[in-house]
Formats: sequence, structure tokens, C-alpha cells
Amino acid sequence: MKKIFCLFLALFLLSGCGKTTEKNISNEFIKKVNKTNTYYLKGTMEIINNDDTFKYNIDVRYDNGKKIRVNLVNKINEHEQVILKNSDGVYVVTPSLNKSFKFQSEWPDNSSQSYLLHNLKNDIKNDQKVESKKKDNLFYIKATVDYPNNPSLKYEKIVVDKKGNLKEVQVYDKNDNLKIKLKVNKLDLNASTDDDYFELSSIVDENCCKTTDQNPSSSKDKDDENCCNASNSETDNNCCNNNETDKTTSATDDITYPLYLPTETYLTSKDVINTDEGSRTILTFTGSKPFILVEETAAINSEFEVIPVYGDPEILNDAVASLSSSSLTWTSNNKDYYLTSSNLSNEEMLSVAASINNSTAVLAEK
Repeated sequence: MKKIFCLFLALFLLSGCGKTTEKNISNEFIKKVNKTNTYYLKGTMEIINNDDTFKYNIDVRYDNGKKIRVNLVNKINEHEQVILKNSDGVYVVTPSLNKSFKFQSEWPDNSSQSYLLHNLKNDIKNDQKVESKKKDNLFYIKATVDYPNNPSLKYEKIVVDKKGNLKEVQVYDKNDNLKIKLKVNKLDLNASTDDDYFELSSIVDENCCKTTDQNPSSSKDKDDENCCNASNSETDNNCCNNNETDKTTSATDDITYPLYLPTETYLTSKDVINTDEGSRTILTFTGSKPFILVEETAAINSEFEVIPVYGDPEILNDAVASLSSSSLTWTSNNKDYYLTSSNLSNEEMLSVAASINNSTAVLAEK
């Protein structure tokens, strides 16, 4: 009888061995991420701001945490930006404008990131009260997030299958409103990429090829093709000069205003200056939280430009912004925006910028 009992016990233990449960799914995901040093992720990401939803196609390539490249393409206007990390630093590149910001930054280690596996893994490990639930053959891992520049974001749901493969990430604010949604269409945990792919020059060359393809009649095509195959430094690339007459985008001259202002803060002056590219508008807001907002027609640089900044890359509605302790810079709908203040917190600057969204109405003016 004792032998029979032991046999049944052994069969019970064996039947449970290897079975994914709500209790061990977090560990399964962590183990899977720990096993990979390089990966490729392709999907879609939505940024939800009140009634507006901004959609991106996203491609991520990751190599040992030292080389990361994130391509983001706005699904509405096809505006592309690239977040790049390599041995030289962290960049936010806007290929269509032939421009890049170079950061002194700890990105991506200084914040949660819904599109990076190792950041998701760290969110789980850092949460002592992580929760898991199963629904429709998928597991939902709920973990606290850390977005220092946007503390209103409180937690995420990491959706995986029974093998621990990432399917979706949902980020919620303190009021349980969905703010970020990443859907994974393809995930290769053994992907390899040439080192050149993580060089700034490769992004410049890719844009050069795109520009050349759009101008097949140009007499410079052959030279541009050679340029696309060349290895160039940050500052000596001129291969995108095959559109000498097209130096500006098609932005309108309409002035746009933020729909959110801090309490007791008002627009007090508006100065419009004509420039070679179009116009530059300087909006001055005074009151309890004064700030200055500059907007101007985005210009396409004739030579690739690298602008050094201090701060972090931050996805802002339909663009990747450059955020520092006292300023925020971004390009949206063919306009360059620059917001600066010594009185606004990073969260407040992001809130002001996110509320602009092409509104031509003045919220508060004195």
C-alpha cells in the first residue's frame, strides 16, 4: 500500500513538473529574457492622450544592452525617428530633417521602457508584490513601473503566452487609464545584426538612399548610391544634398497653443519673426509657472547635424522629444518646438507639450 501511495505521489509530481502557472509565469519570463543577449522585436505601439491615440510602427534591435536601435514610424504621417544607443552615446535621429540630438544620458536604464525586454524584466524583479492572472490562455503579469519624467504612470500589464513569450504590454496611469499599448507582431530572441547597423552613419546612409529613390532623375544618383555604401562620421555626411531647392518642410504658419496650462499661468506676449524657412513664433507665458514656447517651420539641414544635449529621449504623442531639466525640444507636423522654463517640472513640461496637438485656440491670455 505504501508503495502504491509513493507511486501516485511521484506521478502527481511529474505531471505538475514544467507546467506553467500563474505563480511561476513571472519566473518563466525572466528566465527567457536572461537567456537572450540579442533580439529583434517588431510591433505597433499606441500612445493614448485623452481622446487622441497616436500610433507607431516600432522596430527594436538589442545587442547586450550596449547597442540598441529603436525605429519609430508615425502611422499617420510616416514621420520617422530613431533612438540609438552605441559606444559613442545616445541619439535621437530625425532622418527627414538630417538632424540628430546626442545625449549625455543613462537611457534606457534610468526608466521603464515598454518595448525593451530587459527593462520589463527589471520591472518585475523590482516589484515585491507582482501579480499574475491567466485569461484566455494568456498570462497577465502586473508590475509597478518607474517613469521619473512621468510619475502619473503607475503600473503595467505584461502579457505573455504559456511559454513566456511576450505578446503585449499595457501601461496604466494612477486612475487605471490605459496610456501606452505595445502589441508584438514578431519577436526573434536569437537575432543577430551587423555592428554597422548601430552606427549613426548607417541611419544617415539609409535616409540618403530613400531620398535618392524618390528622385530617380537626379544626375547625382550614382554618387548617392556610393555614398549610401560609405562609412561616414557624424559630421561629414553630405549625401542628402540632392534636393538643394527643398530646404523646408510644408508647415503652415498657423500658431498652435497648449490646451493645458498650470494654474494662474497666462499667455502675455506673442512675437512672430520671419525667417528664411518661414516664421518663428515666441509665446511668453507668465504667472505662477512661467515658460516660453518657441515654434517655427522645420528646416531640412543641407548637412547632417548633431546637436549635443543633456537629458533623455521621451516619446511625446507623435514624436520623440529631447527632455532636459529645464527644456523640451521636439518636431511635430513639420514644426520645431522648443519649450523652456526654470519653474516647470519635467512632468509639467510634458503635459504642456502633449496638450498642444495643433490647437489654434488660446486657452488663457492676459
